[in-house]
Amino acid sequence: MQRVRKQIEVPAGLGLGAGSGITVAVLDTGIAPHPDLAGRLTAFRDFVNRREYSYDDSGHGTHVCGILCGSGGLSLGRCRGIAPGVNLVVGKVLNDRGDGRAEHMMEGLRWVLEERERYRIRILNISVGIGSLNERSKEEALQRLLERLCASGITVICAAGNKGPQGGTLSFLGEGREVITVGCHDGEFCRGNPGRCETYSGRGRALAPLRKPDIVAPGTDILSCNAFFRKNGSRVRDAYVRKSGTSMSTPMVSGAAALFFQKYPQAGRELFRRRLFGSAADLGEAWNKQGWGMLNVRRLLE
Repeated sequence: MQRVRKQIEVPAGLGLGAGSGITVAVLDTGIAPHPDLAGRLTAFRDFVNRREYSYDDSGHGTHVCGILCGSGGLSLGRCRGIAPGVNLVVGKVLNDRGDGRAEHMMEGLRWVLEERERYRIRILNISVGIGSLNERSKEEALQRLLERLCASGITVICAAGNKGPQGGTLSFLGEGREVITVGCHDGEFCRGNPGRCETYSGRGRALAPLRKPDIVAPGTDILSCNAFFRKNGSRVRDAYVRKSGTSMSTPMVSGAAALFFQKYPQAGRELFRRRLFGSAADLGEAWNKQGWGMLNVRRLLE
């Protein structure tokens, strides 16, 4: 995360209170009681196994939350997330293998919509890639829910998915006009890595009237919170783990949104979108690969 924070130019002076007062909803595999995430969780709902307590039997959601708002305490700050002061509302919509059903995602979206005022939710992070469902009624229902969430004022940020590099491989959830779709790109880093995320990041159609993805952020070998950490007395082992993909890129943009809304509390979703796109750094790539370009937090906050 140190490399990432430098690359996307997160201002160095931001401390553990960065993003405080902003609530981010995360629909994923859940969240584990990781020490770096202590005190961040405001509400949890399990739509898969209907358990009453918070947990993560996959590890994906905990890793995503660590990128978003981990304190980095177990790494002396090296693995600190983008906005460690935010409040979390987490819905478990994926199982232990990271798979899910459209019905669980719809339940999660409805829950966020219903609870948005109670928890003052400003941002929804969906680090979930979904291909075509082959069921038009479910696709339309999901699109309507995403549109309602955006219309309610929530900034919805979705992963582009990992089905690239061919055109037209975006996650279904990221195809909508109003959602912010995040692709994966590490810029000049990882150039020698054949498995770097830009080689499989979901891409839009080259000549489509709606140009997607909207923006990119780093996503290769991101070190963040490990749901399966081990505690031995006061010592914690295996606190962090590396993961790659657009799922890792997405919470970086969500964290940047939290920093923006903390600094400009009266700003709306549309102003954020304009500032986000206008402040991105052009990588010189095709639009259907990079969108407006690489996330740049410093310019966004200026």
